[in-house]
Amino acid sequence: MKEPKLYIVPTPIGNLEDMTLRAIRILKEVDVVLSEDTRTSGKLLKHFDIQAKQYPYHQFNEHKVVEGLVERMTNGEQMALITDAGTPGISDPGFLLIRECIKNDIDVECLPGATAFVPALVQSGLPSDKFFFEGFLPHKKGRETRLKYLATISYTVVLYESPHRLIKTLAQLIAHFGSERRASISRELTKLHEETVRGTLQEIHDYFERKTVKGEIVIVVGQPE
Repeated sequence: MKEPKLYIVPTPIGNLEDMTLRAIRILKEVDVVLSEDTRTSGKLLKHFDIQAKQYPYHQFNEHKVVEGLVERMTNGEQMALITDAGTPGISDPGFLLIRECIKNDIDVECLPGATAFVPALVQSGLPSDKFFFEGFLPHKKGRETRLKYLATISYTVVLYESPHRLIKTLAQLIAHFGSERRASISRELTKLHEETVRGTLQEIHDYFERKTVKGEIVIVVGQPE
């Protein structure tokens, strides 16, 4: 019987050339691929000629299925967890299953690979030796409190945002951080229409207010000067 194991496998955030050779090999070798959306992942697996069985694992079913998945791995199955894009566990499902595997002495191995905030942070031109990764802000309850806290942090802050909330979020950042705070926004990373806009929060707000915004967005806000 094989040793039970869970692999955490990052997948490309846009450009399929960012899939690593090791990630392809692991996905071909495991018994099951746990996918956030089997339709989305099915296209990726087909592209790389990966014949693995898929099983849905996402934020709406993870509490229901985690016990059964751990039991299957305990009985000798090896599994790989992927999400629609990027590294599982970073603003995506993953933590709950990883925690339960560790509790049950199942080996967990995370492969290095794509995640959106790293290239956005590095190419922002803002200090990256120390940073605070916030991910998505709360949509309603607790949002104002969170923004007030982030404004007190003395190093670079990184957030994720969706296109339809971008202008609102930039206006709130201006209110709490100040209009002259340096920032950078990257969207559509690794894709054909990738764009990075740098400037003050006010300049960036004015730029995006004049255009239709598409694609997932990373906001990087510099430290106070």
